[in-house]
Amino acid sequence: MTKSELVEQIKLKQSYLCVGLDTDIEKLPAGIPKNAKGVIQFNKAIIDATAPYCVGYKINTAFYESQGIQGWEAMEASLAHIPSTHFTIADAKRGDIGNTSAQYAKTFFEILPFDAITVAPYMGRDSVDPFLAYSNKFTIVLGLTSNEGSQNFQQQKLANGQFLYESVLEQVASWGTPEQMMFVVGATKANDFESIRKIIPHHFILVPGVGAQGGSLADVTHFGMNASVGLLVNASRAVIFASNQNDFAEKAAAAASEYAKEMKVLLSA
Repeated sequence: MTKSELVEQIKLKQSYLCVGLDTDIEKLPAGIPKNAKGVIQFNKAIIDATAPYCVGYKINTAFYESQGIQGWEAMEASLAHIPSTHFTIADAKRGDIGNTSAQYAKTFFEILPFDAITVAPYMGRDSVDPFLAYSNKFTIVLGLTSNEGSQNFQQQKLANGQFLYESVLEQVASWGTPEQMMFVVGATKANDFESIRKIIPHHFILVPGVGAQGGSLADVTHFGMNASVGLLVNASRAVIFASNQNDFAEKAAAAASEYAKEMKVLLSA
């Protein structure tokens, strides 16, 4: 999916919601078997229920890789069930020396045809370039994350007065274009979005941390939106585990619908 196609879907639906399929096998609702088949059953129901309200899905690969080959097959089946109108993200946080990154890129752009993959930039440009070599695919680079540990490195001040994450955003943005690159910025860092937008004014930002982690959708939108909206706000647990009973799909749809309604209001403000 291209950037223009993604923007078109956002404008069509008046939603920039991305649903995270962080499907913890131990949290599957009552009546769903706690195995790979149960994951597939659950994910298909969630996708069918939430597709009208979101523009993308983010599959956190750890929840599938931890289940071995059956988990991998569940990830493949879940990805295949997502409509072609929706943006798909492999939340894999890969990044290694060039020839290794090339294999990761092949895995998630060819073998599993995701539209995007999350990438850790710690090893530098040659670890990111193999992902950028693909046309009509997005490399989503970790910028400022929402976890407490982001203080350890990302928020350290450099000698030039910049935070480390600001230097990362500035340098990485020069390696590609807004048509092939996005950045992760956590919703719990909403006050930093204004300064971040000065560094990456035209890129899409993938925003985790709304919902279960307590980030404010209104603040993220106010400080982070650009001319093309430029935001994909991810909600995982707050949507997919809105209920642990037989009505889980219905409750997920209701939760996604509430996000979409708020987004529509914010877009028209």
